[in-house]
Amino acid sequence: MARKKFYDTAPKPERAVLVGIITPGTTEMQQKEYLEELAFLVDTAGGITEKVFTQRMQKPDRATFVGTGKLEEIQTYLKAEEIDIVVFDDELSPMQLRNIENELKVKVLDRSNLILDIFARRAQTFQAKTQVELAQLQYLLPRLTRMWTHLERQKGGIGMRGPGETQIESDRRMIKEKISLLKDRLKEIDKQNETQRKNRKELVRVALVGYTNVGKSTIMNMLSKSEVFAENKLFATLDTTVRKVVLENVPFLMSDTVGFIRKLPHHLIECFKSTLDEVREADILMHVVDISHPNFEDHMQTVNETLKDLGAIDKETITVFNKIDAYNPIEVEQDWEVEDEEKPTMGLAEFKNSWMAKNSSPAVFISATAKENVDELRDVIYHRVKAVNEKIYPYNNFLY
Repeated sequence: MARKKFYDTAPKPERAVLVGIITPGTTEMQQKEYLEELAFLVDTAGGITEKVFTQRMQKPDRATFVGTGKLEEIQTYLKAEEIDIVVFDDELSPMQLRNIENELKVKVLDRSNLILDIFARRAQTFQAKTQVELAQLQYLLPRLTRMWTHLERQKGGIGMRGPGETQIESDRRMIKEKISLLKDRLKEIDKQNETQRKNRKELVRVALVGYTNVGKSTIMNMLSKSEVFAENKLFATLDTTVRKVVLENVPFLMSDTVGFIRKLPHHLIECFKSTLDEVREADILMHVVDISHPNFEDHMQTVNETLKDLGAIDKETITVFNKIDAYNPIEVEQDWEVEDEEKPTMGLAEFKNSWMAKNSSPAVFISATAKENVDELRDVIYHRVKAVNEKIYPYNNFLY
């Protein structure tokens, strides 16, 4: 009896190469970290990074982003290795995108397009799906001329086509109409969310903020004893989740928001501003930081810049340094170096003392997965929430 053959029908992950440039304001170390983050984005989208190309330039080439010689080098590698996709670490202009595709003859994405694709995969609720679709259409509108296929065939009939209207004009009109429709839908959703927030105004609100993949959802699950989706991927959380938490006898609302990231597409920031109303209207922010990441200070700066754009930078903040179980000593910057001598490093205790000396806002050092210093975190939150509650809602003091 012949054995049946079983074939793996699962789609193979796309193989990608990454491209970035090193400008005068960027060091090689910074560019390496940026491209490692881009590789993590590719992995989150289901792809595999095979090679990274970099070029030192004063500024991106207006026509092809990188120089013609570098583009030929990339093209040679693509043909030899049969690569599926090329991802650039910056947003490409419509002209750059068209020229690069014509040269390389493979699928070309920029950082913004890749992030939009991840958001589209991760969106679960009607609001998130609407926000992502709106951002995708706003990104697509100026790039219609490079599309290989039309959105749909032009329909005939009276009133369906203006005099001399071309296919590209028809597609552009369809997208603008869709954008207008999606904006109207989001306005209705905003009204519903505003009503929900008014119904919750009797409780202090705490919003978790931070760079993507720092452990916000894990902390949310730990404190609220809920099952918010958490994963070691970028943008595991898109939809704002709100849970009621009670520490001792103090109730409050905690919200988990979308993580921030360097070079977040401006279309997404605009579309998700309604979701981030939880941040703007929160009484206390919990800024979660992955202290095990070598560039966590840059991540903190990115988050603070985003909070500034949202008008929430001056809110009372508790800094939560997470993942202390994976902390690596920080190299101390000095004005001089001794050859063949190891650079001095700063251990966790030294960093903690240094941070406490320089910053007046409360900070807690924890590991959410290893459950280290969790009681200290609960104690800090309890006293902060209680103080805010007594200040904002003095008539609720009988609860204490």
